Amino acid sequence: MNIKDLHTAEKPVSALPLFKGTEGAATTIKILQGEQLKEHITKVPALLICIEGEAIFENENGLQETLLPGTYVNIEPLVKHWIKGISTCQLVLLK
Repeated sequence: MNIKDLHTAEKPVSALPLFKGTEGAATTIKILQGEQLKEHITKVPALLICIEGEAIFENENGLQETLLPGTYVNIEPLVKHWIKGISTCQLVLLK
């Protein structure tokens, strides 16, 4: 199985459940080149891992992180953030 195979539609941003456990979940996110996952918040701490491509993670506190394959960012709860696809990218979000 490959995460890339889960996103069959070429939508600008696609998010699909990958795993749901009793205490947390994993979501796979695909963002096409030049597209953006719009500003939003999470109520719980989260971890965003880049699997493929390049993305920019930013938050309202001025944090800006370039995500490349193998890199990750901790997402603070209740802080607005957004993600831009520099190239088409595959990400995994753990909550």
